Amino acid sequence: MEDYPEELRTPPVTLVCLAGCPELHHPISAFLHSEQPPINTLALPDFSKASVLARKKSKDPLSQPTPAPPSGILKRDWLLKHRTRVPAVVAALFRADQISGDPAQWLQACTDLENLKSVIHGRSTRLVVVLVHTQETEEPSEDLMIALRKRAEIEPKHLVTFVQNDASDLRQSLNKLASLFAELCLMYYKEEGRRIRSIIEKRSSPYPELNIRYCFKIAIYAEFRRDWNEALKFYEEAYRVLREMTNTSTQLPPIQRLVEIKVIAEQLHFKISTLLLHGSKIMEAVARFLKHIKTYKRLVGPSEVDFVHWEWFSRQYLVFAELLETTTAGPPSSLSPRFGTAESPFSEWEFQPAYYYQLAADYLREKRSFLERSSLSKTDLPTKITEAPDSVMPSIYIGQLARLVEEGDIVTSLPLSDAEYVAYTLAEAERFQDCYEIIALYKRAQESFSSHGSQRMACLCTIGMAREYYASDEFTNSKQLFDTVAALYRREGWALLLWEVLGYLRDCASRLGLTKDYIAYSLEMAALPVMLTGCEKTIDYGPAGPATLARREEIQREVLNFEVETEPVGLDIDPVSPLRSVLLVAVAFVEQSVKPGLDALITVSLLSQLPLPCKLDSLEVEFNQPACNFSMSELLEVSTNKWLRLTHEVKSGQSGKLECLSVKAKINNNLIICCRAESPALMEDLAMWKYENQPETYPTLDPALSLSGQKSIQVEEPNPLVDLTVNSTGPALVGEVFRIPVHVVSTGHVIHAGELKINLVDARGGGMLMSPTETDDSDAHHVELLSISGLPEEKEDVSKSDLLEETETDVIKKIQYSFGVVSVPVLKEGDSWSCNLEIRWTRPKSVMLYVSLGYNPGDVDQRVNVHRSLQIEGKVPFLINHRFMMPFRREPLLISNVRSVISPGEEQKVSLALKENNIVIISAKNCNEVPLNLVSLKVLPESGTDSSEKLFEVQEISGISNKNNTRFVPGEEFRGVFSITPLVANPNFSLGVVCLEWMRENQNQDQSQTVSTKHSLPRVCVEEPPLVASIECPPFAIVGAPFSLYIKVKNTTSLLQEIKYSLGDSQNFVFCGAHVHSASVLPGKEHVLSYKFVAFTSGLQQLPRITVTSVRYSAQLNPSVAASTIFVYPTEPKFSLEKNGTQLLV
Repeated sequence: MEDYPEELRTPPVTLVCLAGCPELHHPISAFLHSEQPPINTLALPDFSKASVLARKKSKDPLSQPTPAPPSGILKRDWLLKHRTRVPAVVAALFRADQISGDPAQWLQACTDLENLKSVIHGRSTRLVVVLVHTQETEEPSEDLMIALRKRAEIEPKHLVTFVQNDASDLRQSLNKLASLFAELCLMYYKEEGRRIRSIIEKRSSPYPELNIRYCFKIAIYAEFRRDWNEALKFYEEAYRVLREMTNTSTQLPPIQRLVEIKVIAEQLHFKISTLLLHGSKIMEAVARFLKHIKTYKRLVGPSEVDFVHWEWFSRQYLVFAELLETTTAGPPSSLSPRFGTAESPFSEWEFQPAYYYQLAADYLREKRSFLERSSLSKTDLPTKITEAPDSVMPSIYIGQLARLVEEGDIVTSLPLSDAEYVAYTLAEAERFQDCYEIIALYKRAQESFSSHGSQRMACLCTIGMAREYYASDEFTNSKQLFDTVAALYRREGWALLLWEVLGYLRDCASRLGLTKDYIAYSLEMAALPVMLTGCEKTIDYGPAGPATLARREEIQREVLNFEVETEPVGLDIDPVSPLRSVLLVAVAFVEQSVKPGLDALITVSLLSQLPLPCKLDSLEVEFNQPACNFSMSELLEVSTNKWLRLTHEVKSGQSGKLECLSVKAKINNNLIICCRAESPALMEDLAMWKYENQPETYPTLDPALSLSGQKSIQVEEPNPLVDLTVNSTGPALVGEVFRIPVHVVSTGHVIHAGELKINLVDARGGGMLMSPTETDDSDAHHVELLSISGLPEEKEDVSKSDLLEETETDVIKKIQYSFGVVSVPVLKEGDSWSCNLEIRWTRPKSVMLYVSLGYNPGDVDQRVNVHRSLQIEGKVPFLINHRFMMPFRREPLLISNVRSVISPGEEQKVSLALKENNIVIISAKNCNEVPLNLVSLKVLPESGTDSSEKLFEVQEISGISNKNNTRFVPGEEFRGVFSITPLVANPNFSLGVVCLEWMRENQNQDQSQTVSTKHSLPRVCVEEPPLVASIECPPFAIVGAPFSLYIKVKNTTSLLQEIKYSLGDSQNFVFCGAHVHSASVLPGKEHVLSYKFVAFTSGLQQLPRITVTSVRYSAQLNPSVAASTIFVYPTEPKFSLEKNGTQLLV
């Protein structure tokens, strides 16, 4: 489509001529171009250039009395002339001062108008006069405007004023001018079309050429007006008339006449297809194209110009494909998958551009084939012309050529004869190479097919490209494309198609000097299951020739007798190689396992699909243990589709897996085929042969072995004569260094190169002994291997840092905390060796301990391994809890407890009084089955705090004696009491940690074996209480005897505090003093309330309820139940105290 002129490819755009005022041409033209539809402009800087619009004198062919037949159908430059040189409107631009100035300027303006009128005389071109001024006051008078309009002979609305400088008025003037131009252009093209239509209606022309020409012009004028329906109607009428005149005689020779008709038909069909697709009528466009192809496919012409016809035919498909590619209309939703059915005459392919690109390439190949096989010489031309004419150029009519003849200073254009035309076109066709254009067309079709998922059609186009490269001697590109096609044909099993492709690949490899590829392609061809008979042999299969048995045998003999100049050619055949049908190797061990040192029976089976028996000079079988390799030097022969079974004994090597890797076959000392060994149980059928009608055979004589045989066998390890013992003393406790003894005793083997591997794995699975989200510190590892003790002196206490290389990364070191390796010394029979594994738990976790001993028994290079495993439970030694209390009968007023607001999900903090003794009771319970000795219990500051600043004071009230450790059996609980006095007020105060030191019961008093377990106390809110209330009374009372009770309220603030207090009634006591009263407590002072009580009832009695209320803080202080309880004796008790050791007896 790019070869078409632009005026044909694009819709017509109306043309307006601007004359005068050149400074306004650019803004007016830019504005008209931006309009929809746009308007082109022809700018004349001054009126002296108006002669370019002059009309050439031409006579109407029908105006003559005896009209002569026209020389052609369509003139070549008519459409370009009407788009660039024949305007629909001519606008004369005058400045206002040119009209209203002196008389000379007025006369010049009148002269310019007369010249314009004379130039456009005889046409329907409209004249517009534009007066340009910058201010409204410059507008000429009404009389002058009337005189100017009469001089121009135009209607009043065709005289337009144009304001130049004012921005808003400029935009308004441009819009007004564009609207007038669009209206006048529409009138012009409508009148031109009506004028030509009247010619057709009034006169019945005897020449169809003129009817075609007039219909074409009417359609073009309709396109100028954007009347697509009328344009389509007259294009179709011109196409119909053109089809009817194919058999009429004209002045042109028959060959050139047929070429002209085809060229005109091509342009008309292009216009019709463009309009149909523009209107989203894709089905009509496809139907029209198929009808167009059917109509002109038979109009080939004389045989000497067949190539011209096929080139024209290819161009039709190419142009329509490009039109389909650029259209926005999609194919119908329901289409038949087959070509041409009664219900739907179209298929989905006919709506795809790829289909037309492929056919365009096919017909262009047909043109090239005709030129290649044509035996027409220059002496065989009809007029015996031996050379092509010179100075040939396109004629003034579309589809015609002319020859320029110079006679002195006169150049004459003469028509060509058919002989001259054939000689010229043949010379031009031979001068240009079509192969690259064919490749480009196939490439576009292949890409389009691939984008729609049509891989087989894309593959067909790839073959077309590869053939063109092959014909152009570009064998590298051809081989690359043929390789991609062969991969698809192998995968889908297209044997006959693969034969043809392999023939091209074989020839390309031969021409490129690729010996290995040449042999591989040849062997694959010889092993294909193809055998043609009858008429199929007449099909052209390219360099491969017919796919017959004789041809396969010929290729096999040729490649096996191929002489190699240097070393033998090696071919590798794996389970996915296309050469498996050349030589297939199946290897099966008779047994599944074998003792070390014993012989294992192995069966090696070979199968070939080559048409002739293949003789092997030698056979070499390779294993993963090179010591087991063996070879066969006798001559072997592999028959077609018949297993060659070879049985051999293999001496088992080292323990582990013994696997057959490959089998190498040497043929005629110039070819070595290395086949990957396959297990019969896992072997797949040959892809190209599995659907062939041939008897089923098994690679082994025993069918059961063919179904279960494997190419590998397990060589068992020799029985270890070593005892490996791993013992555990019970569960491991978090924090302690847990020692596990490992004993190695030789009971028959001499241990050489011994190696002990220790591996710790989570017993619950997963393998990791640390949390993936935790940081790299010592506490991040739940379980870690610290060291291996008990080694010889030079390796005593080998820690994990000695076992790790310094170049390892941190991640590798994390993994190495659960892994250790240590060498075992040489042990003779009866010798023993032991070591201790020191493991530490930081979290309770169940761990599997794996210990593996690997060694060589004596001087034998055979590795023996002994494995032991042990599950160890990691448990918490103590369960530590705590509880806060205030001193007995002392209550501080804590504001945070009164006004605290707790958010959802937030834990409430304990509030403690500043500089008051706060009691902490710490309990530790032995929660495992191991008896433990408690060494000490302390409360220490939190690590990381400033030791120079004393934040709180700790005093131990009751705890563990420093002389003797406290023994705790499982389930027993110990309590320690501490007094903590905070010295700093802080809403987030840290009370430190509880440090509990302990050891197992069976360990001695070695401080190195003492384990420290820490428990962090929670953060508390420390604040200064404004009031502190305390109660003082005797420890007991006697019935009927009065006793005193004092309530002391201390004000710790610098403000006067007002308090209210009350004392409730009780039936067990009588008292004297105020029941309800209030008082004021001075800053820093203490207010004492005194009461006298007499008890009536003996026993444990509850004092009357005491309430102290702070008026400022609206808070009450209520002593606890324990603080307001007293024991009452019925009479005065008699105490007898005697010292007995450390106890007092009452």
